[in-house]
Amino acid sequence: MRKKINTELVLIAAVAIILTSIFATFTYYRIFQTEVFGSLRTCAHVLAQTIPDETSDLGDYQLVDEALRITVIAEDGTVMMDSNADIGEMSNHRARPEIKEAFLEGEGQDVRKSETLEKSTFYYAMRLNDGNVLRVAKETGSIYSMFLDVIPSLMLIACILFAFCVALAYFMTKSFIAPIEKVAENLDRQVDVGSYKELTPFLVTIQEQHKNIIKSAKMRQDFTANVTHELKTPLTAISGYAELIESGMTGEKETRRFAKEIHRGANRLLHLINDILQLSELDTRETALETERLNLYGMAYTCVEMLRVNAEAQKITLKMTGDFAWIDGNRGMIDEVIYNLCSNAIRYNKENGSVEVHVEETPEGALLRVSDTGIGIPKKHQERIFERFYRVDKSRSKERGGTGLGLAIVKHIVAEHHAQISLESEEGVGTTITVLFPKVNN
Repeated sequence: MRKKINTELVLIAAVAIILTSIFATFTYYRIFQTEVFGSLRTCAHVLAQTIPDETSDLGDYQLVDEALRITVIAEDGTVMMDSNADIGEMSNHRARPEIKEAFLEGEGQDVRKSETLEKSTFYYAMRLNDGNVLRVAKETGSIYSMFLDVIPSLMLIACILFAFCVALAYFMTKSFIAPIEKVAENLDRQVDVGSYKELTPFLVTIQEQHKNIIKSAKMRQDFTANVTHELKTPLTAISGYAELIESGMTGEKETRRFAKEIHRGANRLLHLINDILQLSELDTRETALETERLNLYGMAYTCVEMLRVNAEAQKITLKMTGDFAWIDGNRGMIDEVIYNLCSNAIRYNKENGSVEVHVEETPEGALLRVSDTGIGIPKKHQERIFERFYRVDKSRSKERGGTGLGLAIVKHIVAEHHAQISLESEEGVGTTITVLFPKVNN
């Protein structure tokens, strides 16, 4: 990065020097043109006062400045006098730009370059009182010859400027990169960026991203460790029970009990793998969320009816209340949210307890509320309850078939739908989880 910035600054300096040199040359030449025309105009006006009224005897007219060429042209374009050439061999000048302009406007000027581009001739013409035109001309070097003349000086100045710019670019690059390098070496703490206050948001973002990367890496590490542990436990149990059955050391009663445990462990593994795959899909999904208009009440009612038998088996009363409410969401994901909340409310309830699922339309949007009269969640655990594999009572959760991923999936889906989730719970009294979906635009 340092090398690239330094190179770009040097290139900018080089281009600036070249363009400045060219611009300066052309500017100087324009000033030079203005001065030459001014000088010719002054000479012409002075000569107009000294040239005799009768121009027939101008052949002997003496010039003070031998570099000047004086020509007098009649109204028909005939050359009446020329200080540097034989008028008998000269063509009609009526069509010359400066002559034409002088006859029309009173004065005119023009610059004509020689074919070799080494010389330029400046012409200034003015109409005299007798109707004739006096033209004064002077030959000078062209802009190209002038440029060639000043090349040594320009090269010397350009080299000095370039060397200065290279040194300046080096120190500027070093000064600019210094705070970034300082932050790179101290990503875990605040760094003073000195005079570059504009870099503060950029450097803060880098530090935050670094922290997020570390946090994500730790979460992945913890997740991998948790997955390994969660998979290892039922697999060990299944392997142990199968080994006992295989050895023939169990009777019919023990064999049936071990087979039941193997079946239970296998089901737990299936639920765990399904939840892990779903979380992985949610984490890595890059395509836009496919949504449709959904009746939240209808979906909740269907879920309640599906879980009613399970609830009755555990002596739990399941009740549905509320009214129609519409959301824009992914049907499969919303089904997953409702199912997880309802199944948790049943799983962690008390005998003869109750679960109420309520849906309503509010001014803020559609509201889904699942309340139970279960074991509740202690205050110290409520902030972490949505973390992956987090359990309040690990032994009790495993006994009831929980994977520890249900609420993590719910939180992820809720975030995908730009909804809000909140939890109210009291240990020994029960838990209420509320999800508020954004208001639907009709």
